[in-house]
Amino acid sequence: MAAGLGFMLNDAAAQSQNRYNSGRPQAQVTSVSPVRFGVRAGLNVADWEGETMQSVQDLADRTNGTVAQRSRTGFHVGGYVSIPVLPGFEIEPGLQYSQKGTVLHGKIPVEELDFLNTNVTITNKAEYIDLPVLAKVYIGEGFHVFAGPQVSYLVSNKVKTQAGALGFNALNREFDIKNQVREVDVAVTGGLGYKFASGFNISAGYDYGLNTVDKNGSFDTFNRVVKASIGYSF
Repeated sequence: MAAGLGFMLNDAAAQSQNRYNSGRPQAQVTSVSPVRFGVRAGLNVADWEGETMQSVQDLADRTNGTVAQRSRTGFHVGGYVSIPVLPGFEIEPGLQYSQKGTVLHGKIPVEELDFLNTNVTITNKAEYIDLPVLAKVYIGEGFHVFAGPQVSYLVSNKVKTQAGALGFNALNREFDIKNQVREVDVAVTGGLGYKFASGFNISAGYDYGLNTVDKNGSFDTFNRVVKASIGYSF
């Protein structure tokens, strides 16, 4: 009888504990998203900034504005890996091909030759492989900011010179200057973006070069690139 009474008491205690646990609020477990791979492509608006560009501006002032600096428009394309560290925080290493450089455009500052409409365009066509490592922080649903270091390896660097008069091309030549340009470029990059639930994402960023483009350090000129991208995470 004692054994039966003990069994009844234990059963009642177990049922009471179960009722108590069912009434308690359960702790919410926030999971970290899995590692995801992605592809990205977009537009580059590249330029140089520094000592050389100041010299160009001085030349433009002395020639009544007949020499002007323009951005080089190009593109970037590549892939990335999103590695979640904490909820709302990711590390994102990437690898991409990216076009950079600058453009100089001018006219011969001789009034007597204005009727010829002479013009010269010099385009620096720099092609890099970028390796950014971004820290990405999400602010609200989908919105995020990102920043991090970027190392770029120079694949090709050519200067294209075009000259014309009366609407005809008088000169169209390309020169390889890769051996005069620093092979490795270091920059910091940052920006903001939005990731959709479908995996598509858009972003806008800016690359700020930290070391001079010139291999010998004869002049202080740095890469600057504005980027607009669209990507997809698998």
